[in-house]
Amino acid sequence: MIMMDLLASNTGAWKEDVARLQWPCVENLHSRGIIMINNSSINKWHRLAHKQLDQQFIHEIIHGLDCSRFEASAILDAVYRVYRPYFETSGSLKPGQILFQVISVETPSNTPLSEGKQATVTLTLDAGPEDLQIRENEGVPALRRHRMQRMCIEAFQQGGLLTIEDLANRLFNCGQRTLCRDLDTLRHQGIVLPLRSTIKDMGRSISHRALIIEHWLKGKEYSDIAAHTHHSVPSVQNYVSKFKRVVALAEEGYDLYTIAFLVKLSPALAQTYHDLYSKSAIVPHRLKELRSFLKKGAPSIPQRRSR
Repeated sequence: MIMMDLLASNTGAWKEDVARLQWPCVENLHSRGIIMINNSSINKWHRLAHKQLDQQFIHEIIHGLDCSRFEASAILDAVYRVYRPYFETSGSLKPGQILFQVISVETPSNTPLSEGKQATVTLTLDAGPEDLQIRENEGVPALRRHRMQRMCIEAFQQGGLLTIEDLANRLFNCGQRTLCRDLDTLRHQGIVLPLRSTIKDMGRSISHRALIIEHWLKGKEYSDIAAHTHHSVPSVQNYVSKFKRVVALAEEGYDLYTIAFLVKLSPALAQTYHDLYSKSAIVPHRLKELRSFLKKGAPSIPQRRSR
């Protein structure tokens, strides 16, 4: 009887598009010791949230792999981190661009590629009129070198590093020797590409280090050298420091292999550094800096030509 009175006194009128009677006031019920809460709206959003691809994926992981909900959510997060660039390609890729998987710049040089961190980068394989003009005026080798330079810089700016194998076997479908000849041509032009071998000092190539020292001897600042050779400023400073030590030990009369051992360089690189000091034209302020460094170790510093 009491319940009927409550219903009679608190029920609202029927409204259009409403499936059930509205309770206009809950306080009156609460004051008489009765609490009635309509959870239909909350449950509706819960139901809608469960009808999403994320929930479908989590359901498949839980029931298919016998994982907990926490483990399934962690797997979903990992999938988003890895595949997000592929999920968000709508309108982001321009004509001639591709998504490409490369080794991350954060991966140390002594880490196998199979275990290293990777990065997905956007590369411009064909720049349209720009590439066509180079092809028409300078030929296929010039176009290949231009594209190689562009894609290496694009990958590096996005946190990845291309390798000669990537360029030869996955992008250009040509021989690695062909690309090595292209790299030699670019180096003679003073261009060093940010490949994994150059950024991580891998392989037998030492020309990028020699080029850094050449720039320094010509008077360029560390920041300019770093920008031109795609190295960090600390890396450039480290190369210059080792170059100075090689020169100082050579002036003191140490042999090549002892110098290489003491400075922790290969004999070939130590010889290259010494040849650069002996044969390069050094600007006056760099020569003064070298003399100041050598005073501590060498009894006499020969007069050098300057430019």
